[in-house]
Amino acid sequence: MIINKTPIADVAIIELEERGDNRGFFARTFDIAEFEAAGLSPAVEQCNLSYNYAKGTLRGMHFQIAPHPEAKLVRCIRGAILDVIVDMRPESPTRLQHVAVELSATNRKAFYVPPYFAHAYLTLTDDAEVTYQVSGSYAPQAERGLRWNDPALGIEWPVDVEVISDKDASWPLLTEDEIAGRPSDRFPSLAEAHA
Repeated sequence: MIINKTPIADVAIIELEERGDNRGFFARTFDIAEFEAAGLSPAVEQCNLSYNYAKGTLRGMHFQIAPHPEAKLVRCIRGAILDVIVDMRPESPTRLQHVAVELSATNRKAFYVPPYFAHAYLTLTDDAEVTYQVSGSYAPQAERGLRWNDPALGIEWPVDVEVISDKDASWPLLTEDEIAGRPSDRFPSLAEAHA
């Protein structure tokens, strides 16, 4: 594996180191020791698969607050997606900044999403399949979300959103206090979230 760090701390794009011959290739997609050496959380508690019928399907932006934060390792195994994450760590100097990467069956990249990052993806092809390795279980009481088209985030989506769940379409826009980094009922400080 090749672990490429991004300008936002703790975020990484993982590429394969293919070892090929006349049969095809072999590559390691996950290694606890390499993740730990790169400062990434290697915990995996759950693995999920998401299938999407149509190009223009948007899922997200979701994350979980304490005491149930999740790290994710996301990979597109069929078709292509634009995967986007937003830093929601309350005390982070890059709070509300985002990183976007195209993941596809062709480029075989994976995206490491640290805890407290809102995550979404938009399908760039029909029949896109996405796998997730997740460090924790889904906890509905800890789930939070951002509106995919919130102007405060400045995310440029490359294709029109054609399919989205009612829940994802109705996340509230960020308030001025939330944009300024002040804790709210929706986004408590880490200390409040652990209380």
